[in-house]
Amino acid sequence: DVQLVESGGGAAQVGGSLKLSCSISGHTDPDDCMAWFRQAPGREREGVVTVDGAGRSNYADSVKGRFTISKDNAKNALYLQMSSLKPEDTAMYYCAARFYQSCTTKLDDYDVWGQGTQVTVS
Repeated sequence: DVQLVESGGGAAQVGGSLKLSCSISGHTDPDDCMAWFRQAPGREREGVVTVDGAGRSNYADSVKGRFTISKDNAKNALYLQMSSLKPEDTAMYYCAARFYQSCTTKLDDYDVWGQGTQVTVS
């Protein structure tokens, strides 16, 4: 079975930084689309950033210039470096994979999800 496991969440101060990790097991292909989504209490899950097999990334306007996605194919890992954190970044963060397909921001297009890691900024 394919599994995604997020880690690295926690509490951070406004203006601070956190780095999230997503460990991928059971399936690895460099052509997969990988993504980070987030869901704040009472709100719908939204896309944060995607990265395709060619390394092209697409950020939500709300995080551009503050967040950076990266992949380490050798370690089967996905990362999200978050800087200049704001209270509105508080949410559960999820990594997701879309196999052998281009990236989208539609939740239903993703094949596998992690369980999420909580980020709280205050």
